Amino acid sequence: MRPRAFCLAIGATLLVALVMSGCGGTRLLRRTTTRTTPGVSAPPGAGGIGSPTLATRNTTRIDGSTPVQDAAGVALAVYPSQSAGSHPTAVTLAPTDDWEAAIAASVLMAAPIHAPVLLSGHSGLPPATAQALSALAPTGAGALDGAQVIRVGDVPAGGGRLKSDAISGGDPYTLTAAIARFQAVAAGRPSQDVVIASSAAPAYAMPAAGWAAESGDPVLFVSASGVPAATREALQADSRPHIYVLGPKRVISPAIVRTLRRYGPVARVGRLGPAANSVSFAAYRDPPCPSGRECAQIPGSFGWAIRSPGHGYTLLDASRTLDAAASAALSGSGDFGPQLLVEDPTTLPKPVLDYFLNYATPGYGPGEQTAAVYNHGWVIGDPSAISVPVQSELDTLLQAVPVATR
Repeated sequence: MRPRAFCLAIGATLLVALVMSGCGGTRLLRRTTTRTTPGVSAPPGAGGIGSPTLATRNTTRIDGSTPVQDAAGVALAVYPSQSAGSHPTAVTLAPTDDWEAAIAASVLMAAPIHAPVLLSGHSGLPPATAQALSALAPTGAGALDGAQVIRVGDVPAGGGRLKSDAISGGDPYTLTAAIARFQAVAAGRPSQDVVIASSAAPAYAMPAAGWAAESGDPVLFVSASGVPAATREALQADSRPHIYVLGPKRVISPAIVRTLRRYGPVARVGRLGPAANSVSFAAYRDPPCPSGRECAQIPGSFGWAIRSPGHGYTLLDASRTLDAAASAALSGSGDFGPQLLVEDPTTLPKPVLDYFLNYATPGYGPGEQTAAVYNHGWVIGDPSAISVPVQSELDTLLQAVPVATR
C-alpha cells in the first residue's frame, strides 16, 4: 500500500508529485515521464544517477547510494538539459579522494561560472558522472574562454571533445587555495569574505559548500595544528579579507584564530556538534541580526541569516562528507538555502528540529493560503543516509499551517 504523503517513482520514470490537500486527506497527482538522456533511467544499484524519486508536499529526495550518484542527480535537477537555456555553461569535476578540494570547488557554482559539481576518481569517470556529463552537455563558460569542464586535482579529462580548464595542487591546502584564485580571476576580483574550515573535522566543514555556491566566498582550510603556508598565502593575496572560522574552539583552536588575525579580522561561527554547527551557520549574519526573529541578508553582509519561513533547505548525512559538494548547487540556485546535518540517519537532531520549530513553519490567515510563503527541503542520499521517517518529519515541519485570528 502506498503511504499517503509519498509516491515512489519506479524504474526509468521521473516523479512529479503534487499534493492537493492536507495530511488528513492527502491526494497525489502523479505525472511520470521516461527520460531518454544517458544514464537518467539507470537504477541506483547499477551505478546510475541518483534521481528525485521520493517526494512529499514540501520535500524531494535525491536517492543516490553514493555521493557520486547524488552529485549527478543534483546537477540534472538544477540543469535538466532538456531544452534551450537549461544546460550549464560549465561543469566541475572534483576528486573523490580529496574532500577538502571537493567542498572548496563548490564555489565554482557561484557567479560568474555557475558550474555544478560532479565527482570522480583519478582512474576514470564513474558511470553516473559520465552519464550526467553527457546529458548536461555544457555549452562553454564565457568567463573561462569557452571551457566546458573544470578539472580539480587528479581527475580524468572528461572524455569526448569538451574543452577543459585544470586546477592543480600538490596537497589539499595548495589545491583549495588554487580554487580560490581561479574563482577570483573568473569573477574579476577576490572575495572580501573567506570561510576557514578544519581539515581535521570534515562534518564541521560541510555547510561551507552550500554557502560558497551561493555567495562566491572561497573555502580555505587549516590543519589541527596550524595554518598551512598555502592558506596563509591565499589570505595575503586577498588583501585582509573578513575571515569566518566555521566551527567551535574544539575544532579550530584559539591559537589558530590568533594566527589568522594577522591576515584580516576574524569571527567565529559554530557550535559543538555537526548538526548544531550547521544550524548556527544557517542563522548567522555579520553584522549581527537585530533582536527578534526576523533577519534578512543585505548587501555587504555575510551569512544565510535565515530566521524566518519561506526558504529552501538541504538535509545531509554528516558521515557522507562529499554529499556537501554533491548538493551544493541546490544552495546556489532555485530555493537558495543552507545545508543542515543529520548525525543519525533515523533521527532528526534536536538542534535541527528546534531550528525548524523556531524559524521555518509558515503561517497563514483565513483565505490567505495562496499568499503565504512556503518552504522546500531537499533530502540527499538514499534511506540508508537519511531515513524516510526523517524525511516525513521534515515535510511536516516545513508545512504551512493556518493561524488563528481574532
